[in-house]
Amino acid sequence: MGAEDRSPLNGEVAAHATGNSASPDPPGSGRWNRGAWLFRDRTLLALETLLDEVFRIPGTQFRFGLDGIIGLVPGLGDVLAGLLSAVIPVAAWIRGVPYIALVRMAANLGIGVLVGAIPFFGDIFLVVWKPNRRNYRLLQRHLGDPRRHTWRDWAFLLLLAVGLALVFAIPLSLVVWFLAWLLAQ
Repeated sequence: MGAEDRSPLNGEVAAHATGNSASPDPPGSGRWNRGAWLFRDRTLLALETLLDEVFRIPGTQFRFGLDGIIGLVPGLGDVLAGLLSAVIPVAAWIRGVPYIALVRMAANLGIGVLVGAIPFFGDIFLVVWKPNRRNYRLLQRHLGDPRRHTWRDWAFLLLLAVGLALVFAIPLSLVVWFLAWLLAQ
């Protein structure tokens, strides 16, 4: 056995792999063990703060983060901001948050990315909407009480479904109207 095999770090890794670790997360408690530091509450809160609330306009309580600033870069900025914002929903999935909360998180993220892609006005929307703060709060609420689904969860999903139905119904009805108009000519 070489000196590198007896290092304290290797002992911790070996103990964790065999389940003899005194770490706060017992082995097998999450879906993944590598990169667990990224999915800790402290790291996720720092990410949420960085993306949505790190800067304050002097003399006001209005806060904004890098999400709205990164999004000002055409094309690449919105993609990069969306990828950074996806960390919180991925962490929620890994930590076992119920699927209804994951769907809400995905909707918050999708709304942020889609509307954020609109030059300038989309970035203003992101500064006000704060999808990362919403997702972090959903994560915390469902980790604290995983079986608690409020009427707001279901109402949000219902409104999302109605909105998606309208998004698909409007172009479809326009096509049907146009075909009917063509046939009438």
